[in-house]
Amino acid sequence: MKIAVNTRLMLKNKLEGIGWVAYENLKRIVLQHPDVEFYFLFDREPDPMFVFAENVKPVVLFPQARHPFLYIIYFEFSVTKALRKIKPDLYLSTDGYLSLRTNVPQLAVFHDLGFEHFPDDYPRLALWHYKKFFPRFAHKATRLITVSEFSKQDICKCYGISPDKIDVVYNGANDGFVPVSEDIKKEIRDHYCNGYQYFMFVGSLHPRKNLARLFTAYDIFKKNTGSDVKLLIVGEKRWWTQPIESAYNAMTHNNDVVFCGRLSADELHKVTAAALASVYVSYFEGFGIPIVEAFRCDTPVITSNVSSMPEVADNAALLVDPFNVDSIASAMQQVLNPDVRAELIQKGRVRRNDFSWDMAAKRWWDCMEKIVNKNC
Repeated sequence: MKIAVNTRLMLKNKLEGIGWVAYENLKRIVLQHPDVEFYFLFDREPDPMFVFAENVKPVVLFPQARHPFLYIIYFEFSVTKALRKIKPDLYLSTDGYLSLRTNVPQLAVFHDLGFEHFPDDYPRLALWHYKKFFPRFAHKATRLITVSEFSKQDICKCYGISPDKIDVVYNGANDGFVPVSEDIKKEIRDHYCNGYQYFMFVGSLHPRKNLARLFTAYDIFKKNTGSDVKLLIVGEKRWWTQPIESAYNAMTHNNDVVFCGRLSADELHKVTAAALASVYVSYFEGFGIPIVEAFRCDTPVITSNVSSMPEVADNAALLVDPFNVDSIASAMQQVLNPDVRAELIQKGRVRRNDFSWDMAAKRWWDCMEKIVNKNC
């Protein structure tokens, strides 16, 4: 069997949400199926760490697909030509981008349709591309994988796709996310926050991550409590916008906000495990891996009551209205209570058992087999 895979987002030291999902699932699938030939399609020379075994053949295609016009050239011409040469039984796209010009069976992983609901959060050209091509990808795909029941229903509603064509596969969290000792917690607090406890946010600093309201809510929390708890922001300012900048500048307590940029997986694990709580109050998510990472680290979670987040958190987090800064501030105040934290940690220990990359990889493979064996 031959399987071609879109792996363009597997970049050393630059793995983000979709890249991590691809990495964790493909690593397991490749090692569990040594008899299958995998052709990994990259848009630049790959790091050897992504060639998981001898049954992986890396293929570098031109051009580097990092712009809407280049996406069209890459997927409609370069990928199509590669598929014609490889003649795979299946093409798996881990970020949803398909080739509309091939008859090879295709499996697309759709993570969310945030651009359909909050178009103002996206650059104009990128939005044009998403809205023009993703409905076509959804209909072109032989099957779809998505990461939550919420996203499945959203795809069905937005694009008129039959629910029978979509498989829900929950994400997992890196095995390295585990609780840490009090000594390590102290080291992390000393390093980033001068020894103070902190709330943490992790993610790309995109408008939908709701940083502007988080900053305002944190200011309210500080005013109401007089607490010395800091706010630690993990992520690159790639999507930093004027509204986010304005909210930050308007803060009374912005000196208590610490930006630490992108962290390695090991450092992110320790920062998560040492946090007083993870505050993940996006207003739209297809899943929300940081929720599960916090559960695995025995870290209490504050998250939103919209889109997929109540589904992922279940009853193991404090749910807030992400559009209401007082709701967010109130949850931050509640989590100062040791009894509240203890209850959230215990519930998180139960809920985290529902998520693992081993389970996710098995479900991905089952879906791939379904297509190859024409059982869909």
